[in-house]
Amino acid sequence: MAASTKLLLGSGLCHRLAQLTRSLHTQPAQLSSFRSSKEVQSLEQYPEVEPVESAAAWKFVERLLPPQTVPRPVAKTDYPSGWQPQKSDGSESGYFVARTKNHMVPVYLHTRFRGQRRITVVRRVQGDIWALEKDLRAVVEQARNGKLCATRVNELSGQIHIHGDYVDVLREHLKAKGF
Repeated sequence: MAASTKLLLGSGLCHRLAQLTRSLHTQPAQLSSFRSSKEVQSLEQYPEVEPVESAAAWKFVERLLPPQTVPRPVAKTDYPSGWQPQKSDGSESGYFVARTKNHMVPVYLHTRFRGQRRITVVRRVQGDIWALEKDLRAVVEQARNGKLCATRVNELSGQIHIHGDYVDVLREHLKAKGF
Protein backbone atom coordinates (compact mmCIF):
# COMPACT_ATOMS: atom_id res chain seq x y z
CA MET A 1 0.00 0.00 0.00
CA ALA A 2 2.86 2.40 0.75
CA ALA A 3 4.39 1.73 -2.66
CA SER A 4 1.13 2.63 -4.45
CA THR A 5 0.87 5.86 -2.38
CA LYS A 6 4.40 6.82 -3.40
CA LEU A 7 3.56 6.05 -7.00
CA LEU A 8 0.44 8.25 -6.88
CA LEU A 9 2.32 11.03 -5.12
CA GLY A 10 5.17 10.75 -7.62
CA SER A 11 2.85 10.90 -10.62
CA GLY A 12 1.02 13.86 -9.05
CA LEU A 13 4.28 15.73 -8.64
CA CYS A 14 5.23 14.92 -12.22
CA HIS A 15 1.86 16.20 -13.43
CA ARG A 16 2.26 19.45 -11.43
CA LEU A 17 5.81 19.91 -12.73
CA ALA A 18 4.59 19.46 -16.30
CA GLN A 19 1.89 22.11 -15.69
CA LEU A 20 4.47 24.56 -14.34
CA THR A 21 6.81 24.10 -17.27
CA ARG A 22 3.93 24.54 -19.74
CA SER A 23 2.92 27.80 -18.06
CA LEU A 24 6.52 29.03 -18.19
CA HIS A 25 6.70 28.34 -21.92
CA THR A 26 3.46 30.19 -22.65
CA GLN A 27 4.50 33.39 -20.81
CA PRO A 28 6.24 36.00 -22.97
CA ALA A 29 9.98 36.09 -22.47
CA GLN A 30 11.27 39.24 -20.84
CA LEU A 31 14.24 41.05 -22.38
CA SER A 32 14.95 38.29 -24.85
CA SER A 33 13.99 39.80 -28.19
CA PHE A 34 12.91 42.97 -29.93
CA ARG A 35 9.27 42.08 -29.24
CA SER A 36 9.72 42.73 -25.51
CA SER A 37 11.35 46.15 -26.01
CA LYS A 38 9.47 49.43 -25.87
CA GLU A 39 7.90 50.81 -29.02
CA VAL A 40 9.50 53.77 -30.78
CA GLN A 41 7.95 57.03 -29.65
CA SER A 42 7.81 60.46 -31.24
CA LEU A 43 11.03 62.49 -31.46
CA GLU A 44 9.79 65.00 -28.88
CA GLN A 45 9.96 62.29 -26.21
CA TYR A 46 13.74 61.89 -26.58
CA PRO A 47 16.40 64.30 -25.22
CA GLU A 48 18.08 66.85 -27.49
CA VAL A 49 21.44 65.81 -28.91
CA GLU A 50 23.95 68.28 -30.24
CA PRO A 51 26.76 67.04 -32.49
CA VAL A 52 30.27 68.04 -31.54
CA GLU A 53 32.60 68.80 -34.43
CA SER A 54 35.96 69.08 -32.74
CA ALA A 55 39.09 67.74 -34.38
CA ALA A 56 40.75 67.42 -30.99
CA ALA A 57 37.97 65.19 -29.67
CA TRP A 58 37.74 63.10 -32.88
CA LYS A 59 41.10 61.38 -32.25
CA PHE A 60 39.58 59.69 -29.20
CA VAL A 61 36.70 58.38 -31.31
CA GLU A 62 39.00 57.13 -34.11
CA ARG A 63 40.97 54.87 -31.79
CA LEU A 64 37.75 53.08 -30.83
CA LEU A 65 36.72 52.40 -34.43
CA PRO A 66 37.93 49.13 -35.97
CA PRO A 67 40.49 49.45 -38.77
CA GLN A 68 39.19 49.29 -42.35
CA THR A 69 41.85 46.78 -43.44
CA VAL A 70 44.30 44.47 -41.71
CA PRO A 71 47.49 46.48 -41.20
CA ARG A 72 50.73 45.44 -42.86
CA PRO A 73 52.97 43.56 -40.42
CA VAL A 74 55.98 45.37 -39.01
CA ALA A 75 59.18 44.08 -40.66
CA LYS A 76 61.38 42.23 -38.16
CA THR A 77 64.08 39.61 -38.45
CA ASP A 78 62.43 37.25 -35.98
CA TYR A 79 58.89 37.10 -34.58
CA PRO A 80 58.27 35.52 -31.13
CA SER A 81 55.31 33.49 -32.41
CA GLY A 82 57.30 31.88 -35.24
CA TRP A 83 55.28 33.68 -37.91
CA GLN A 84 57.16 34.60 -41.07
CA PRO A 85 56.17 37.16 -43.70
CA GLN A 86 55.64 36.09 -47.29
CA LYS A 87 58.88 36.40 -49.26
CA SER A 88 58.35 34.65 -52.58
CA ASP A 89 56.11 35.61 -55.47
CA GLY A 90 56.29 32.11 -56.98
CA SER A 91 58.07 33.11 -60.20
CA GLU A 92 60.87 30.54 -59.83
CA SER A 93 58.63 27.58 -58.95
CA GLY A 94 55.71 28.22 -61.32
CA TYR A 95 53.08 28.23 -58.57
CA PHE A 96 52.07 30.59 -55.81
CA VAL A 97 50.18 30.16 -52.54
CA ALA A 98 48.66 33.50 -51.53
CA ARG A 99 48.34 34.39 -47.86
CA THR A 100 44.97 35.11 -46.28
CA LYS A 101 43.85 38.64 -45.47
CA ASN A 102 45.31 38.15 -41.98
CA HIS A 103 48.71 37.22 -43.50
CA MET A 104 48.43 33.54 -42.55
CA VAL A 105 49.38 30.46 -44.60
CA PRO A 106 46.13 28.94 -45.96
CA VAL A 107 46.52 25.33 -44.77
CA TYR A 108 43.52 23.92 -42.91
CA LEU A 109 42.37 20.66 -41.32
CA HIS A 110 38.89 19.33 -42.15
CA THR A 111 37.50 16.55 -39.97
CA ARG A 112 34.59 14.35 -41.01
CA PHE A 113 32.77 11.37 -39.54
CA ARG A 114 33.23 12.38 -35.88
CA GLY A 115 36.93 13.05 -36.34
CA GLN A 116 37.70 9.70 -37.96
CA ARG A 117 38.59 11.20 -41.36
CA ARG A 118 41.12 14.03 -41.40
CA ILE A 119 41.87 15.91 -44.59
CA THR A 120 44.48 18.64 -44.90
CA VAL A 121 43.43 21.37 -47.35
CA VAL A 122 45.80 23.84 -49.02
CA ARG A 123 43.85 26.75 -50.48
CA ARG A 124 44.55 29.85 -52.59
CA VAL A 125 46.88 28.06 -55.00
CA GLN A 126 47.71 29.90 -58.22
CA GLY A 127 49.77 28.79 -61.19
CA ASP A 128 50.93 25.19 -61.76
CA ILE A 129 48.80 23.44 -59.12
CA TRP A 130 49.99 19.99 -60.26
CA ALA A 131 53.64 20.84 -59.57
CA LEU A 132 52.72 22.05 -56.07
CA GLU A 133 50.72 18.87 -55.48
CA LYS A 134 53.75 16.79 -56.48
CA ASP A 135 56.01 18.76 -54.10
CA LEU A 136 53.55 18.55 -51.21
CA ARG A 137 52.99 14.84 -51.77
CA ALA A 138 56.77 14.29 -51.59
CA VAL A 139 56.94 16.24 -48.31
CA VAL A 140 54.05 14.25 -46.80
CA GLU A 141 55.48 10.92 -47.96
CA GLN A 142 58.81 11.85 -46.38
CA ALA A 143 56.96 12.63 -43.12
CA ARG A 144 55.26 9.20 -43.40
CA ASN A 145 58.61 7.38 -43.86
CA GLY A 146 58.06 6.68 -47.55
CA LYS A 147 54.43 5.51 -47.40
CA LEU A 148 52.19 6.73 -50.22
CA CYS A 149 49.47 9.29 -49.51
CA ALA A 150 46.20 10.07 -51.26
CA THR A 151 45.72 13.55 -52.74
CA ARG A 152 43.02 15.33 -54.69
CA VAL A 153 43.46 18.47 -56.78
CA ASN A 154 40.67 20.92 -57.55
CA GLU A 155 41.99 23.21 -60.27
CA LEU A 156 38.86 25.32 -60.45
CA SER A 157 38.92 26.38 -56.79
CA GLY A 158 42.72 26.25 -56.43
CA GLN A 159 42.72 23.68 -53.63
CA ILE A 160 44.73 20.57 -52.83
CA HIS A 161 43.29 17.95 -50.45
CA ILE A 162 45.69 15.53 -48.74
CA HIS A 163 44.41 12.55 -46.76
CA GLY A 164 45.59 12.84 -43.14
CA ASP A 165 46.59 15.54 -40.65
CA TYR A 166 49.71 17.23 -42.05
CA VAL A 167 48.84 20.87 -41.34
CA ASP A 168 51.98 21.67 -39.35
CA VAL A 169 54.30 19.88 -41.80
CA LEU A 170 52.83 21.66 -44.83
CA ARG A 171 52.71 25.09 -43.18
CA GLU A 172 56.37 24.85 -42.26
CA HIS A 173 57.26 23.64 -45.76
CA LEU A 174 55.38 26.51 -47.42
CA LYS A 175 56.94 29.04 -45.05
CA ALA A 176 60.39 27.65 -45.85
CA LYS A 177 59.69 28.09 -49.56
CA GLY A 178 58.73 31.72 -48.94
CA PHE A 179 54.96 31.45 -49.27
